[in-house]
Amino acid sequence: MLSHRATSTAQQVLMVLLLGLCCCFPPVAIAEPTEVRLDNNNIAAAAPAVPETWSMSGQFTALRQSHPTFTAPYTGQNSLTPNSSSATTTDLTLFVGMRIWDGELWMNPEVDQGFGLSNTVGMAGYSSGEAYKVGANSPYLRLPRLFYRKVINLGGEEQAIEQATNQMSRTQSANNLILTIGKFSVTDVFDTNTYAHDPRSDFMNWSIVESGAFDYAADAWGFTKGASIEWTQSRWTLRGGLFDLSTVPNSKNLDPKFSQYEWVGEFEERYQLWGHPGKVRLLGFVNQGRMGSYVDALQLAKQTNTTPDTALVRRFSSRPGVAINLEQEVFSDLGAFARASMNNGSKEAFDFTDINQSIAAGLSLRGDRWGRHDDTFGFAAVANRLSSDARNYFAGGGIGILIGDGRLNYASEKIMETYYAYSVPALDHLTLTLNYQYIVNPGYNQDRGPVNIFGVRVHKEF
Repeated sequence: MLSHRATSTAQQVLMVLLLGLCCCFPPVAIAEPTEVRLDNNNIAAAAPAVPETWSMSGQFTALRQSHPTFTAPYTGQNSLTPNSSSATTTDLTLFVGMRIWDGELWMNPEVDQGFGLSNTVGMAGYSSGEAYKVGANSPYLRLPRLFYRKVINLGGEEQAIEQATNQMSRTQSANNLILTIGKFSVTDVFDTNTYAHDPRSDFMNWSIVESGAFDYAADAWGFTKGASIEWTQSRWTLRGGLFDLSTVPNSKNLDPKFSQYEWVGEFEERYQLWGHPGKVRLLGFVNQGRMGSYVDALQLAKQTNTTPDTALVRRFSSRPGVAINLEQEVFSDLGAFARASMNNGSKEAFDFTDINQSIAAGLSLRGDRWGRHDDTFGFAAVANRLSSDARNYFAGGGIGILIGDGRLNYASEKIMETYYAYSVPALDHLTLTLNYQYIVNPGYNQDRGPVNIFGVRVHKEF
């Protein structure tokens, strides 16, 4: 095992190397939208694409969020601090791919630094998708993605797939199978949305960029090991996947024996509405692992005169959930989206966040109307809810993944988010974003808030 000093030195060397690549390599045109996406959406006109043999690009994102003092008569272990506070996160990523075995092998080394507000706790719909449940004040190296993708053509019209993040340009048939295996994020393939999916370029709130009640398998950074298969026929795609859960809920480590796992299935239908494209996705998942029941935790706490803790009553069980995800182009420059999701609220959340029901909707407007095609204005709102069992648990002083004030005066957590992303004219692929979020009842608690969160994001692709 490397010493702390050796590890720190290696990280510093890697950071210098990555920054050098930022400066030395010419910008690579990355197709919009810019989020990491492994699905079958970046389809161009049916012109032959020139197959690439290798690809390398990268990104840098820095996000600073602040909130002023807000009302809070009490504060618990997982509360958002009521005092004026700020937090900054940064990440630098390389997307390196090569064509191998008639498919694509991708690796994404990344250097991260920083924490979210209050060390990434205090809101079930957390304010920054760039903040993880773990972090460090010093830069640290990770390998969030290392996966292989193979496309099997099944006939139909030839389509040109444009280059995008973690995707080489290629030609494939309209009907196809896509196999992805390795380490990546479940949401690289499932629950994607053109207008709300990437905290590096569009909205930032966890429960807006993803379906809030989709408790997808992940380590504490949001990545897992597993495999997915996507079957596309003309206007529809059927997806399925098997993924590794963490060793215990909200853990840094994945289950080494794959004895705890998640099944995910999704059906996507593509259509035209008054000449404008749209998509609807229906998703279902089942988590199978050791998790605690809220009722069991409360019963044990009553018997022992202690605070309820789901970690003390965990046993192997199942936790299912469903989600619906809509996106619709309204005009050529205006898109709308909506998500609704729910899960079994009798047991603790495993790997995402403490949400049992969620509904979100929003708009995304490009700047064509004021002569700024590459700019984007977004507005969205979301309401998150807990089950009755979860309410009783948190009211009794229980702690979850992101919330736990020690007591609870329950109400739905309501969040409004808006942003403006400004594409800097003189600098290719550099975007500056101003973001504002208004959170009512943070952590489902009427006694705390509301909270005003202001954000500034710098995003550079190269």
